[in-house]
Amino acid sequence: MTDTRIRLFREGDWDEVAALEERAYAASGLSEGREALRSRHRASPSTCFVLEHAGGFGGYLLALPYQLFRCPDLSLAEEGAAQEGNGGSNLHTHDLVIAERARGRGLARRMLRHLEETGRAAGYRTLSMVAVHGSEALWSRLGYRARPEIGLPASYGAEALYMAKPLEPAVTDPAPGSSPRAEVG
Repeated sequence: MTDTRIRLFREGDWDEVAALEERAYAASGLSEGREALRSRHRASPSTCFVLEHAGGFGGYLLALPYQLFRCPDLSLAEEGAAQEGNGGSNLHTHDLVIAERARGRGLARRMLRHLEETGRAAGYRTLSMVAVHGSEALWSRLGYRARPEIGLPASYGAEALYMAKPLEPAVTDPAPGSSPRAEVG
């Protein structure tokens, strides 16, 4: 997929991000709007990404440090970078949306792998997210475990489900002559 690239956000991305987010969530009442999305990005710009695909905008992913078993309230913006450093060992995947024209090509999985690599490199030990629109089966296949006992802000609606997964350390090939074992990367 040489026509696909994942990169950090740029200022000029916000019109397309806000429009895609609205198309994805407005009908269900889960759309947050541009300023809330921007506040999540400001909380952790190094863990938020844009997907470029076939010469254009292909989607985005917003993730930020959040305490395990907690998540952003959709009705509230993040307060500056208040969560930065307070998320401990958990990285919360807040939003992942692939543009309609780019769906069905495995690009969401590619973005999630990129997020996992970024999370490992930064020392996170778990990933979390909130499944909406009945997507918990998809997230389960990706290694997330449902945590129905975790209460969510009312802004997610009654059908949302908190999910989390361990972020396994990177395994590297041992150096020649050393014993074969996993190393934390």
